Order: sequence, then C-alpha cells, then structure tokens
Amino acid sequence: MPHRYPQEAALRDGRRVLLRPFGERDVNALHDFFHRMPVEYRRFAWDNVDNRALIEAWGREVDYDKVFPLMAFDGHHVVADATLHMREGGPLRLVGRIKWMLDPEYRGAGLGTTLVNHLINIARERGLRHVNAMLISDLEADAVKTLEGLGFASSLLPAYGTDPDGNQHDMTHLVLKL
Repeated sequence: MPHRYPQEAALRDGRRVLLRPFGERDVNALHDFFHRMPVEYRRFAWDNVDNRALIEAWGREVDYDKVFPLMAFDGHHVVADATLHMREGGPLRLVGRIKWMLDPEYRGAGLGTTLVNHLINIARERGLRHVNAMLISDLEADAVKTLEGLGFASSLLPAYGTDPDGNQHDMTHLVLKL
C-alpha cells in the first residue's frame, strides 16, 4: 500500500477532506455513509451496499493488490468512497476499473475529480495500461462529463444496464489509456 496516505485535499469551495484507504476499522463509517445516501444512489450501486455483512467482509478481506479502496472523510464522516479494481491475470490484467460514490452535498466541488486522479496515479504506479468505468448514462451524466474532461474516451451502450425494477438503462463505457 502506498505510504502517501492519509492526505488532505482542498475542494473548490474551500472545504477540506482527508483521503485514506479503507481498512477494517472503517466498516461502521462506510456502512453509515452508504445509509446516508439517497435510495436512488444505493439502488444503482454495483454491490448491495445495504448488506452490512458484505461491508464487514470487505473490512476483513482487504487486499490492496486486488482492490484499492480510497475514502474521503470530513471529520469522522465518510463523504466519498472510490475504488480501483485490478485483476491478477488474464487479458485484462493491465486494465483497472474505477467506481465511486459521493455524498450529494460534496458533488460539484471537485471531490470526484480528485479521487479519480488519485486512482489514475495509483493505476500508473502499478503498471496498468488502461482504466475504465461503466456509468449509467442519464443518472450519472455529470460523472460522464467529468471523466471525458479527464481524457476518458466514451462509448454509449444502449439499454445495456438493468435497474432493480427490471427497467433498461443506457450505459456509458469510459476508457483512459495511461
């Protein structure tokens, strides 16, 4: 694990947050974060973040070589969770996948960009050649614009995703060559 954390980051609106990797001691804070998020965010999360046992398993089984989980704290409260997922072998072993969730009160302040840039730097340090993300085109339109602004190439996949109610959603696949 890189030793440059914890690290303070200044947001565009003057607020400051502390960035550091998730660890077992953060299970309660991460669980609380997910439950503060609006239902419409949680229901589109890649994992069932309502399942406390899953978050506890993440804490017990942290493997920074497979998933680098970076969190942003305002005081003792998690305000963002971002992850870089990596594979050990196979044709995608040099491709990382990023995911993140931000507290709505911290959107538009540059926190998402800050977290993504940290994950990009970690991906480069680890010798990855690409990072990618898959976003719900309409719900995450601002995030799509942010990643395109960082140099990610995007492609639209019509009706590629399905919400919990069975409705189809267009997805945007974004890829950054490192």
